[in-house]
Amino acid sequence: MLKWYDQQVIYQIYPKSFQDTNQDGIGDLRGVIQRIPYLKQLGVTTIWLNPIYVSPQVDNGYDVSNYYAIDQSLGTMADVEALIAALHANGMFLLLDFVMNHTSDQHPWFQDAVAHPQGLYRDYYLWADAPAKQLPNNWGSFFGGSVWEPDPGATDQYYFHLFDRYMPDLNWKNPEVRHSMLEIAKFWVDKGIDGLRLDAFIHIDKANFHQNVPNQSTEPTIAEEFYAHLPHVQPYLSKFCGALRELKPDIFILGEAASASPELLIDYSRPENNQCNAVITFRSLVDREDQLDPQLPAEFQPKGLDVEGMKRQLTTIQTKLAGVSLPVLYWSNHDMARVATRYASPKYHQRSLKCLATMLYLQRGIPIIYYGEELGLENLQFSDLTSFNDRTVQPFYDRALAVGYSSAEALAMLNQTHKMAARGPMQWDAKQPNAGFSPATPWLNGTTKVADVASEQADSQSLLHFYQRLLRLKQTALFTQGNEIIQSTPAGIFRFTRQLDQTTATVTCNLSNHPVAVSTDTTTEVQLLEGSVSHSGQQTIYQPWTLTVTQN
Repeated sequence: MLKWYDQQVIYQIYPKSFQDTNQDGIGDLRGVIQRIPYLKQLGVTTIWLNPIYVSPQVDNGYDVSNYYAIDQSLGTMADVEALIAALHANGMFLLLDFVMNHTSDQHPWFQDAVAHPQGLYRDYYLWADAPAKQLPNNWGSFFGGSVWEPDPGATDQYYFHLFDRYMPDLNWKNPEVRHSMLEIAKFWVDKGIDGLRLDAFIHIDKANFHQNVPNQSTEPTIAEEFYAHLPHVQPYLSKFCGALRELKPDIFILGEAASASPELLIDYSRPENNQCNAVITFRSLVDREDQLDPQLPAEFQPKGLDVEGMKRQLTTIQTKLAGVSLPVLYWSNHDMARVATRYASPKYHQRSLKCLATMLYLQRGIPIIYYGEELGLENLQFSDLTSFNDRTVQPFYDRALAVGYSSAEALAMLNQTHKMAARGPMQWDAKQPNAGFSPATPWLNGTTKVADVASEQADSQSLLHFYQRLLRLKQTALFTQGNEIIQSTPAGIFRFTRQLDQTTATVTCNLSNHPVAVSTDTTTEVQLLEGSVSHSGQQTIYQPWTLTVTQN
């Protein structure tokens, strides 16, 4: 049976960067409310907000110090209630980000755990002895360095942090932790939210700490096999999600499983497992790695889109999830560079963005559009390393200089690839200070090419108008419910069909900078056309970054 969340277009809002209404340079919840008419006109039906809870903002809200209150920089609980009411009045829905793997070190639980080593809250976190001041193991943090940090209290133990050192991981083996996190989630469901996006849920189970990554490096090493997708993740998740569904049967639970394979997507979203309704994996995006400089770490080197690799990966995901759950379709989010910076063609910039959106969002699945993507918003350009707020940036920069890159070249690579540069302010009107985001200096400042709402609303050929047409098409029954077959095509061409009852649509996109000939589509009525096509016998020649959507 079709659920409400099977037909949604989700729009991800980074609250600090969307719209400032109190003139402090930080976006806020009132700003989101103010822009609901814009979102509805765009074709958005559900909003996902990055964390809005009280936080020291070490990691922009993912370090939570109070789950039951709103960070004062973003607004108040009354603002959240007003937002929920306004969205529901417009037939729209709200998802909140739920940070379940870790808290801030300023959270009362951790403060008590440090102050009282024998107390109740000590076991809310993960601790290990470190004889002779040796780290418990050589596991590496995603944010650089070791996962271990010395107890700031009186003991010789170390606490575990998979992300920033100010974000200690919770001990989900402790039933009190599981109960406490469930009570927090229930509080927000009672407030009237429609769903949760489960942040980093794949990490809530860890292996035995008395193990090392077997390698020759003296530096801590990323070791996902010890702290991702471990056996207890699914039982914990099933009980957590099951309890929420008892409270709200139609709650939408969107899981973030960055490193999940197609097989794990099935496990996490299979209805009978009572876990997530849909799951995000970063592995749906496939990059070219054939032009990387082996002298540098790959993470901050720009990479082009591997069209053929992505064709294979999406075919696998679509095939395996058929009859199980809907894939999650996205090009960008707060953890990666913007699609306009990462994959757009410099020569065919706007047309390439239209092609990429069409090729992905008309597939079977739930689109998630990152705020500003519909404008072609690009990464900010920072002029110094401190703006990235990332301890892994300096080593990359130093290494680049050591092997012969200039300072400008090293910085350009970071600006093109770093997630922080993708979190810049929304551009509303280029004629206003800070493009209408705020009269004050934005919390995150850098330069960017102007792509603003006001200009694009006035241009019928703009990317914004194209997104409006595309999302109207996405909301039709054929593109929400139809079956999908990805076709075998020449390199550079991505083509698939959607079929529902007797209606068939064919989507064809040339995702390359050169013309490509493909067999002529037999369906007739053209729904969308961008670029140029010509015909030769039984073949159609698609000019660079040309797309068609046809229907019988």
